[in-house]
Amino acid sequence: MTQPTQFSRRDFLAASAALAASGAVPGLAWAQAQAAPPFRLGALNSITGVGGPYGPAMLEAIKIAIAEVNAAGGAAGRQIQLYAEDDQTKPDAAVLAVKKLIEINKVEAVVGIWPSSVGLAAMPITNAAGLITMNTCGAPEMLTENKQGLAWMFQASNAVFGRAFAEVARQRGFKRPAVMAFNNSTFVGQANYFRDAWREKGGDVSAFTVYEPNQTTYRTELNKVLASKPDVISLSAYRPDATIILKEWFQTGQDCKFIMPGWTANEDLVKALGKEATEGIISISNVAAHDHAAYKRFAAEFRKRTKREPDIFASQSYDMVITLALAIEAAGATADVAAINGKIRAVTAEGGGEKVSGFAQGQALLRAGKPVDYDGASSRLDFGKQGETVPDFGVFDIRDGKLVLNEVIAGKV
Repeated sequence: MTQPTQFSRRDFLAASAALAASGAVPGLAWAQAQAAPPFRLGALNSITGVGGPYGPAMLEAIKIAIAEVNAAGGAAGRQIQLYAEDDQTKPDAAVLAVKKLIEINKVEAVVGIWPSSVGLAAMPITNAAGLITMNTCGAPEMLTENKQGLAWMFQASNAVFGRAFAEVARQRGFKRPAVMAFNNSTFVGQANYFRDAWREKGGDVSAFTVYEPNQTTYRTELNKVLASKPDVISLSAYRPDATIILKEWFQTGQDCKFIMPGWTANEDLVKALGKEATEGIISISNVAAHDHAAYKRFAAEFRKRTKREPDIFASQSYDMVITLALAIEAAGATADVAAINGKIRAVTAEGGGEKVSGFAQGQALLRAGKPVDYDGASSRLDFGKQGETVPDFGVFDIRDGKLVLNEVIAGKV
């Protein structure tokens, strides 16, 4: 049986210090929390597999947020108790992990789900159990399958990504785009929306190729695309396969640019391929809300713990817990999952209450009977009808081995 994740004295003291600075009284809140049962929270993260570069940081962000909430006495007096599982970035492993969280650990919500393949595999199970889930998935099916309204998406869908890729390609003056996509729901969805967006404004893609993963070479698929003589390729891929594709493209010597998602086209890709092969790649990703007070406070604690900057997925994971905790606070100590779920939009709606940037601040206002609007570390968190929100997009160019921010495009639901 999975034991609840333990929080160190450092976790509590760090969060308590932050609360003291904001005027909260952690000692009193801690005493009040003992009367209410804990809220059992599951974290399903890609600690291993292709999501391994992101899962550990997401879990650390979840722990930071939980420490902040618990140091304030918990949400509606309920301490958050964490049960963490590794989904291995595999749907079959995720199914086993989420069943364990539900059947053995008796969790009431699951946060941190990174890939759409895992999210789509887990959703029927969590929906059947009536659980709240919060994720960073991008597949459009995550929206259409969210029929019970229990899933909340903190990352832009790949429909939005695909359209953003097409818009940037037009702005850069490209005329003959081609598309290559890893065969899964996330990347095929992204590729389809790129093609649709390009067609809407006239023209068509020069080639559209979906490839199977886990190959040692992609020359056959790549040569088909290059034969269409594109001036840019929208490559929807994970880093392992993208590394092979870009290496084989570079060996051909054919002049062409690439547009890629930021979780693939980053410093690690440069390390794998070198500066010359990656020069000029356009990298597009959601970016955290660096000017928000929530981000500044969270990032400072994240740096202290990890000696690195939080990425967008870590920022989103932190926001998941704070959003959920504020919803629990708003619903009350005896509220069931449905009632808590009904408060998520209320504590984040733009213009729906006083702006807050942290749990203790929101808790104080809610206990005074005042509505709140949490502006998170990752975005404004203004959720759409299907539980989706869209952080801002950063458009980066890889120049001399470094990611250089070219522009920020405001996210719109």
